Amino acid sequence: MKQLDGARVLLTGASGRIGTVAVPHLRKAGAHVTTLSIQENPDLEADRVLIGDTRSQEDVAAALEGADLVVHLAALAHRDIAPPYDVYSTNVVSTFNVLAQAGAAGISRAVVAGSINAYGLPMNRHEVVPAYFPLDTDIPVDIADWYSLSKHHGESTARMAWRQWGIDVVTLRFPHVHNEKALLAQSREHAGDPRAGLREAWSYLHTADAARAIELSLTANTTGAHAFFLAANRTNAPYRTEDLLDAFAPDTPRLRRFVEREVPVDLTPARELIGFEAHHEIPVTTLDLPAAFR
Repeated sequence: MKQLDGARVLLTGASGRIGTVAVPHLRKAGAHVTTLSIQENPDLEADRVLIGDTRSQEDVAAALEGADLVVHLAALAHRDIAPPYDVYSTNVVSTFNVLAQAGAAGISRAVVAGSINAYGLPMNRHEVVPAYFPLDTDIPVDIADWYSLSKHHGESTARMAWRQWGIDVVTLRFPHVHNEKALLAQSREHAGDPRAGLREAWSYLHTADAARAIELSLTANTTGAHAFFLAANRTNAPYRTEDLLDAFAPDTPRLRRFVEREVPVDLTPARELIGFEAHHEIPVTTLDLPAAFR
C-alpha cells in the first residue's frame, strides 16, 4: 500500500458529517487537503479551502488543480432533505462532474461516498424485506425513491469513469454514520422498535471509522470500480441477530448463521479489498428479545 505523505487530496462535501472528521484524519495521515464545500465553514481546517458547487464545471476544475487523489462526499444525503428533483439531480450531476473531470485530468484514484440505500430497501415505501441475509452487493435491487436511485446511479457512473478514463474508484456503501452519542440514541430507538432497523440490517458506522475507511480506500491496491458495504461488526440493536431475524424476517433465507449480535451484512469485500475492520463500536449490552416481539 502507498502512503498519503505529501499526497494532494481534493475532498468535496468537507462540511458534512463525514467530511468534518475525514479532513483532519487525512491531514494527520500526511495528505495536503483541498476542500470544496457549498457554504463556508469557519471551523474547517485544510491546506486550501474553496467554496463552490460540485455541479459546476468551473468550480470543480479549479478545485482539482494539482490534485493527486479525490474524495467525493458532497451530496444531498437524504430523500426528504430537498425536493425530489433537487436530490436526484444534485447527486447524479455532482458525481458525474467530479469523476469525469478527475478522470479526464489523469487523476488515478477516487473514493466516493455511496450508501446502503443503493439497493433500494431502506427508504422503500412498500412492505419489502431483503431477499436474503447477509446483505451483499449481489442482492436484488428494489428502488422506490429518488435518493436511493441517485446512489445506485452513482455506482454506475464510477464504473463508466473507470472504463472511459481508467480512474480507479472505490464507492463506500455507508450505513447510518454518526458519532457515539447519536448512535447510542438510535440503539435505544431500535430497542423499542427493532423492526425499524430490518432493512438496514441494524448496521451503523462511527464517523471515525468512516474517515479511516476513506484513507484505506485511497491507499489500497485495488484497480477498477468497486462498491461494497461497510459497517461495525455488531448491530446497534441490543438483541441477538438470529432472534431479530426469526421475529421480523422468518421467511427470508439466511446464507449463514449469525453469532450473538453479528451484523447481517457481508463485510468480506471491505476486509479483502481495503483491509477495513471497524475499530469503534458503541457500548450496547446484549439482551434477550422481549416476548412482545417474538
